[in-house]
Amino acid sequence: MVSIDRLLAFAAMSLLLIVIPGPSVLFVIGRALSQGWRAALTTVAGNTLGAYVLVVAVAFGVGSLVERSVIVFTALKLAGAAYLVYLGVKAFRQRRTLQAEFGAGGAEYGTWRSLWEGFAVGVANPKTIVFFAAVLPQFVDRDQGHVTAQMLLLGLVFNLIAVVCDSAWGMVAATARSWFSRSPQRLSAIGGAGGLAMIGLGVTVAATGRKD
Repeated sequence: MVSIDRLLAFAAMSLLLIVIPGPSVLFVIGRALSQGWRAALTTVAGNTLGAYVLVVAVAFGVGSLVERSVIVFTALKLAGAAYLVYLGVKAFRQRRTLQAEFGAGGAEYGTWRSLWEGFAVGVANPKTIVFFAAVLPQFVDRDQGHVTAQMLLLGLVFNLIAVVCDSAWGMVAATARSWFSRSPQRLSAIGGAGGLAMIGLGVTVAATGRKD
């Protein structure tokens, strides 16, 4: 199975990706700001389910193809890195949009609606798709066999970290609604810092080699 060193390295890279306010985190924050902590946590649960669907898809299909082909791996890695940089630039340029989320308000969402919308965001999150398809296979020890099981385990580690971090983002946003409302610049800073961090992650992915 996966060695402790690989598991810790993957957990560290996963944490770096997860704490960056990408599409899923921004969605959770927006839901917390407009609906409160219950809707935020339900959204996190749905988001996690959606992300693990991607893990399963990679483990039983895309991941095996990437694992066998250096050409496919390199092409996907570079495309993924470029897209992460693009998302980072976009997040930085649109860093003031969280203020609109705060003002969204409206009627409270039901549990199933929050769960479903969180799932939809999680399963369609391009940042997560890129990470699972281009980065996760790098941490599989092919010499140990059980490639699919290793991917499922690594994906579970990712999602456990995501639940903790995304829930923290949601709770902080929900409990700091009034503090955020007094300064739009604080909302802008979240998106700006996240965009720069995402650009850095994209560069890191592009520079990461494959150990064959």
